[in-house]
Amino acid sequence: MWAGLLLTGAVWLSGASAWGQDVITVTADRRGEARDAAIIPVAVIEAAAIELVGAQHVSELLNRTAGVNINRGNGAEHLTAIRSPVLTGGAGAGSFLYLEDGVPLRAAGFANVNGLFEALTGVAGGVEVVRGPGSALYGSNALHGLVNILTPDPALTSSRAELELGSFGRARASGVLARPGDAGSALLAVEAQHEDGWREDARLDRVGMLARADGMAGDVRWRWSAGMVTLNQETAGYVTGTSAYEDRTLSRANANPEAFRDAVAVRLALRLDGEWGAGWSWSLTPYGRGNEMDLLMHFLPSHALEESGHTSLGLLASAARDFAGGRITIGSDYEQTSGYLRETQSRPTIFSFVQGDHYDFDVDARVVALYAQGRWQMGEHLALQAGLRAEQTRFAYDNHLAADTVGRFLRLGDRSDSFETLTPHAGAIWRLDADRSLFGRVARGARAPQTTELYRLQAGQGIDGIEPETLDSVEAGYRQSLGDDGGLELTAFSMAKRHVFFRDVDGFNVTDGRTRHHGVEAELDYRLAPAWRVNLAGTWARHSYDFDRPVGTASEVIRKGADIDTAPRWLWDARLLWQPHAAWSGELQWSHTGAYYTDAANAHRYDGHDLLALRLRYAPTGRIEVFTAVRNLLDERYAERADFAFGNERYFPGEPRAITIGIRVIG
Repeated sequence: MWAGLLLTGAVWLSGASAWGQDVITVTADRRGEARDAAIIPVAVIEAAAIELVGAQHVSELLNRTAGVNINRGNGAEHLTAIRSPVLTGGAGAGSFLYLEDGVPLRAAGFANVNGLFEALTGVAGGVEVVRGPGSALYGSNALHGLVNILTPDPALTSSRAELELGSFGRARASGVLARPGDAGSALLAVEAQHEDGWREDARLDRVGMLARADGMAGDVRWRWSAGMVTLNQETAGYVTGTSAYEDRTLSRANANPEAFRDAVAVRLALRLDGEWGAGWSWSLTPYGRGNEMDLLMHFLPSHALEESGHTSLGLLASAARDFAGGRITIGSDYEQTSGYLRETQSRPTIFSFVQGDHYDFDVDARVVALYAQGRWQMGEHLALQAGLRAEQTRFAYDNHLAADTVGRFLRLGDRSDSFETLTPHAGAIWRLDADRSLFGRVARGARAPQTTELYRLQAGQGIDGIEPETLDSVEAGYRQSLGDDGGLELTAFSMAKRHVFFRDVDGFNVTDGRTRHHGVEAELDYRLAPAWRVNLAGTWARHSYDFDRPVGTASEVIRKGADIDTAPRWLWDARLLWQPHAAWSGELQWSHTGAYYTDAANAHRYDGHDLLALRLRYAPTGRIEVFTAVRNLLDERYAERADFAFGNERYFPGEPRAITIGIRVIG
């Protein structure tokens, strides 16, 4: 046990992304391949790094990887960017695919911009991040990238208990009970988080539970998992006014103390794997999920109550054929979902926000997909990969209110809509020698519209002409293993997105938007000396509009070539890591967010910020660890998110210096 504990320091010192030939990724093909042989670059965050980062918010963990920029909202809320600007609304919900062991956390048309609050990252066995379009194995929502949360393997996990206390009434506790065995292995994990909130009326309570069991039934390997997350959150919204985040009194205030978000999500999955014939293997994963969420829409004048949820049943099925020098995979995905949304305004009519029911509808959805993917070794140095996915998404919409326009709200009559996508990809890797390789890939990603984009309309809007968004991507990179000294990966990308769908400031739907995205990502892990390492995840990227859109508000006029709002060109996360011996380790982290525009016309901007964090760990015995972290070490006044809307600059203010201290007991 002591030896295993010592190794966690070495893994942690490699930073967020693990390196080496023994690092196996499972996201690109669901069956596992060495990271240094992957044609699709995958960032890997191992369990030891998750444990030692001790993230209070998922952004702390994922922002340690290149190309990722998770904007932290209040409580568990967030907005995501992966090779993209920070996206909101339907685009923010539908452009990123969040998975648990390869199974989507939410149905494709029912995604949530805050979807990662349903992920059990605190007790995960690892996290894998794919930047850019996913492979043929993943469909709608794997547009700009995907995040796959891996549950811990019961046979390889140690039991443990952890308690952490800190500033602003924070308390975080977790426990893992693992029982490995020859006939089968099982695991039960629980994580709980509470904080009073550093802002007024911003309390958070979140509880997650995970169960997993693995075993054999004859020649069939099986893995069963179940998860549940509950969230009860009092929400603090934006503060308004130029540089309002610099005023601590104003930043702590909450203009909407009545705002809240309550949610529950449950899921079940059973994976079955077997073999037949010469070189053939098969996999079946039936799964089910359900979730509900109530939200007070404090960010609108209506302060309406939104009630939403959906339940799904699905099946992932595939067969693979291994042969000399390669593998072919064919498969099919099927999912049936029933969802609902209700929006009700209890306060008196204000402007065009009328008192009463705004929306009340159900949507039944069906997604069917077929795909094929292959990899071929074309000699000692060259490997090729290609894949193709065909997917159909069908919605049946049932409106429970009068089909009419009431105030600003347009309620369509009952209808059905269907969307088809075809997403190919092809790539190659050329091994220069045992440690160095070049890789490249072309791919198309696509997403069907979200149900809220189709059926939650406003007066004057329509959905005729809506097509699935497509993203065409080209990337090329260089990868080098430095052995025990670390590793390096450089990737350049260029992407063009078409049929971008959004609602402009005048309230009209835009169905033919176009954007461009190009940049360079770098990941470096390097041992400076036996006790010192440096780790860097850096990104330079430009995200721009590729069309013109005149509107009535000058700050929201879109011009071809202008930067998309909330798209910093520079992002990096650098860490200096120290481990003089097994019992002691530390990390000094420098996170940089560059300047970015906060409106479409590029008339207002946020200057960016730099943050330092310090983490220390001491393990006096093989079973006990004491750890502490100081976030925002220099007490910087900054904004987690800056925006210009309704004629005002507004911000989610960043948290002041915060200290936590905890203890971990390993069984």
